Amino acid sequence: MILLIAINSIYAQENKLYQKGITAEQNLKDVIGLTPYSTGGMGFDTRYEGIKGSPRIYDTLLSSYLKINGKEEYLKLATDIDAVSNTLLFNHPKTGKLLGIPASMVSEVVINKDGKDLIYRTDEGRKFDKSVKDNKFFQVLLEIPYLFIKMPVKTFTEADYKGAYSSDRRYDEYETIYRYYILTSNGTYHKIQLSKKSLVKLFPSKKDLINNFPVDGSYANDEEMIKAIIGKL
Repeated sequence: MILLIAINSIYAQENKLYQKGITAEQNLKDVIGLTPYSTGGMGFDTRYEGIKGSPRIYDTLLSSYLKINGKEEYLKLATDIDAVSNTLLFNHPKTGKLLGIPASMVSEVVINKDGKDLIYRTDEGRKFDKSVKDNKFFQVLLEIPYLFIKMPVKTFTEADYKGAYSSDRRYDEYETIYRYYILTSNGTYHKIQLSKKSLVKLFPSKKDLINNFPVDGSYANDEEMIKAIIGKL
């Protein structure tokens, strides 16, 4: 992939294309106002068991390369994504304080997880077959022949234990669901399910190729299988 080659080139030329430390801090200051980040909390109640899950995708800051809208260079930071507030989180390069910038300011962030570079962009300015609320981050799974993306969405279920007819659920909970989209030649992102049937509906002229694509159990999950099929379309 051309993009990944470009990113690898960035890694190899640290002194030219990305900035770090105080330089990164100054660059961020020049573009945006840094905002302290806090997840908030809930009033004390001895029955309340806290929050399960998290609004964040990785629950830890990972080595990343961030490109801000309007800038050419990548900044080297440790980041995570809050998928509820649609905020990119990172530690202040000097103070170490956890800060956040809105997705609308982010052109791209490449997060290294378990040795793999995971590319995230945002849906701002993109056309979806069904409206996407807010400005959300999505992960690029495949670039060619079609852009195939994965959008993490957090659902939140509140504790319910105070009323006479409550469910006695004593904790709040964040859960993650994923929505998948393919960018077609008409410039629209179409939502799909991870199934051959869904692909056939989107690409009826390629029905035979899709239905006859071998599934030999070598794929770790349906996401990997669909990615392999799309790569052959």
